[in-house]
Amino acid sequence: MNTNISGSEALIKSLLKEGVDTIFGYPGGAIMPVFDALYDYTDKINHILVRHEQAAAHAAQGYARANGKPGIVLVTSGPGATNTVTGIADAMIDSTPLVVISGQVFSGLLGSDAFQEADVVGITKPISKWTYQIRNAEEIPWAVARAFYIASNGRKGPVVLDITKDALIGQFEYSPKDINFIRSYQPIPDLKQEEIQSAAKLINEAKKPLALIGQGVILSGAEKELKNFLEKANIPGASTMLGLSAIPTDHPLNVGLLGMHGNVAPNIKTNECDVLIAIGMRFDDRVTGDLNTYAKQAKIIHFDIDPSEVDKNVKTHVKVLGDAKTTLAEVTKLLHESKHTEWLDSFKEYDSKEYDAVIKKELYPEAGSLKMGEVVRKVSEATNHEGILVTDVGQNQMMGVRYFKYKHSRSVITSGGLGTMGFGLPAAIGAKIGAPNRTVCLFVGDGGIQMTIQELGTIMQYDIDVKIIILNNHFLGMVRQWQELFFDKRYSETLMKNPNFEAIAKAYNIKSKTISERDDLDKAIDEMISHKGPYLLDVQVELQGMVYPMVPAGSCVTNILLGESNQL
Repeated sequence: MNTNISGSEALIKSLLKEGVDTIFGYPGGAIMPVFDALYDYTDKINHILVRHEQAAAHAAQGYARANGKPGIVLVTSGPGATNTVTGIADAMIDSTPLVVISGQVFSGLLGSDAFQEADVVGITKPISKWTYQIRNAEEIPWAVARAFYIASNGRKGPVVLDITKDALIGQFEYSPKDINFIRSYQPIPDLKQEEIQSAAKLINEAKKPLALIGQGVILSGAEKELKNFLEKANIPGASTMLGLSAIPTDHPLNVGLLGMHGNVAPNIKTNECDVLIAIGMRFDDRVTGDLNTYAKQAKIIHFDIDPSEVDKNVKTHVKVLGDAKTTLAEVTKLLHESKHTEWLDSFKEYDSKEYDAVIKKELYPEAGSLKMGEVVRKVSEATNHEGILVTDVGQNQMMGVRYFKYKHSRSVITSGGLGTMGFGLPAAIGAKIGAPNRTVCLFVGDGGIQMTIQELGTIMQYDIDVKIIILNNHFLGMVRQWQELFFDKRYSETLMKNPNFEAIAKAYNIKSKTISERDDLDKAIDEMISHKGPYLLDVQVELQGMVYPMVPAGSCVTNILLGESNQL
């Protein structure tokens, strides 16, 4: 009896073995055998037909960020594969686990410039954890198992499997493969007690400690360990943008957001603390500003799973290598129960200054055009702060992460390191599929939504219940803000003539509304949140709104603008 199956069916079986329940993809010639095999497995795998392959990658990112499982992308060769490149690069810099599977021409045609041939391995190798081309069907079970192991272990990230058409149609006797060790790959560094002890000693001696909370806490599932760590030693914690929601917004030790548009107090206190404790973050330039003036007074402790991040940007006094869930717990055992009351109280002065200069008029305006911040605040309140925030990139992103509030982990999905406009809409689709019981709220600009607006078709086809809030100021808002501050108000190519977004949503059978008056905001938000199904709310906000505070690029983190003529 012949028990052979095709490489395509073996691929599907291998994905099922890894627990895959959802694939984001788009068919085409080279990958068609896989879609044919998938036809017999629709009861086990949910395939989401996106409208563009870049959206498949971003949707897979949203899925992975919402539930922690690797996002799966399935595309054809040539342009199908190259259209995923932005999403792969985005996932790489933001440590998002993806498995991207692309079809490829027959192996005998490789290098011949055959129809829809592209050097996928060469293109994606610099932007992935591992890229491999499969030319024989027999390699598929091994390669899939290895891909999932690499994507999901250690510092997470994207992997790419490029599979030639002859491998997809070739027959072989399938047997599943398990991989839990790769000789050349140590995903988690060995725990070293001397590092644990040195870190604990520095923290116990600190008078003014400050923790910087990165996404590594969320990726390792170390939220409880972080809370125990901060509370035992009474350490204030500030978050990077991707680290937001690792602790709830209202936790008394949560002192806010770091970085260019972060809160005043943690940025100022970075240059006043005596011990700076970085946990699963990489000292990105948007957090550090000018490295020559960054935290020079502090001893630096760096917890990280990736040794290459230690001393890359900021010189470390003590490194603690390993998974944050383990290392935080080990250090916490050695910490003294401390109180840093005076130190914590010193943050409040700057909180008051920021509130008076920026927050009050952004969140509670009494007149004038609608403010971006007040829209974010009201949407967050309407979800009882239980929702997942998804953003695109630009002013909508900064307003979103500043003013949305979080009770649960994995509540912020945004493009961090790459800053990809067009990320938001497909990522919201993936987030809702990955966390179907949570309300997903997308904040997007009028520029960003038009980069992937075709994904309204995906929302329509699968009736995906995402709440889309366009903060519509008829500008490329963040670029315009920089032009206003640093380019003598020369608004070169940032004014947008926009379509009727409500009419477009209607064409996709998506309920929608356009508002421009404050008196209409509460009712519109309530209608959107209570509506069963997708909803697009086009909010006409002030044309030239600004995101403050702002640390100008490349300057010291204490050089903080609170307004056009207001500097701290």
